[in-house]
Amino acid sequence: MEKKGILYLIATPIGNLEDMTLRGIRTLKEVDWIAAEDTRHTRQLLNHFEIKGNLIRYDEHTKETAGKDLLVKLEAGETIGLVSDAGMPGIADPGVHLAQQAIQAGITVMPLPGANAGLTALIASGLPTETFYFAGFLPRTEKKQKEELQNLRALECTLILYEAPHRLKKTLVACLEALGNRQAAWGRELTKKFETFERGTLKELLEQAQNVEPRGEYVLLIAGNTGDAETEEPAMIEPPEKRLWALISAGESKKEAARKVAKEYNLSRREVYSWTVEE
Repeated sequence: MEKKGILYLIATPIGNLEDMTLRGIRTLKEVDWIAAEDTRHTRQLLNHFEIKGNLIRYDEHTKETAGKDLLVKLEAGETIGLVSDAGMPGIADPGVHLAQQAIQAGITVMPLPGANAGLTALIASGLPTETFYFAGFLPRTEKKQKEELQNLRALECTLILYEAPHRLKKTLVACLEALGNRQAAWGRELTKKFETFERGTLKELLEQAQNVEPRGEYVLLIAGNTGDAETEEPAMIEPPEKRLWALISAGESKKEAARKVAKEYNLSRREVYSWTVEE
């Protein structure tokens, strides 16, 4: 009976290339194939460490077809190193599907630990680390997002969320409404040159996000339910009209202020600008 191959789940840096482990480098040099979300991005990593590997694209769009091909190779005794664009494969990426399929097929799955954005932010957040819940990216649609936040509301552990910069303010508003004004923190551009942490209440983080345009990828940490934070009614959050005139009073043009408020509150720019026209 032919011996099956091994699927290695290899962590990659989330920013700083010095966080790549020696074991990860050695394994990437030894495997027959390297499965990657973005082959161009991974090629840059391989070139940096002088690794000549056979790359195969494996992402959310190709996981069905590429997954079958990779399983055939594993069944034939070949070895595969699976990497994410950043961090641990299988965490908020399609790598979990290949790992599950390999396990079901009786193939050895071997994890190689390394960087992870969620845990990196958690230990520097100042929030409790004894228990935590990784929620990843919240649903995009407002209805499903509200449902998810209601499910998270009763949890007493620290919540870990991922968010893109252009959705950060909207997500903070949604969290404030659903969870209350809890203690929170965010980590931005982790391990990179402009790594920053902000800590405070959800209201304070929202004010910070409104004053400085969010840039880079964010990890949002929110304290668990202690029964102390009252939930916020939408009216208690700064109304868009008030935000608009605050920006104009601070020196923004009416056009630019309307653009920012429309983006922050997911409103029509034309509607927001109409508020600046006196009756």
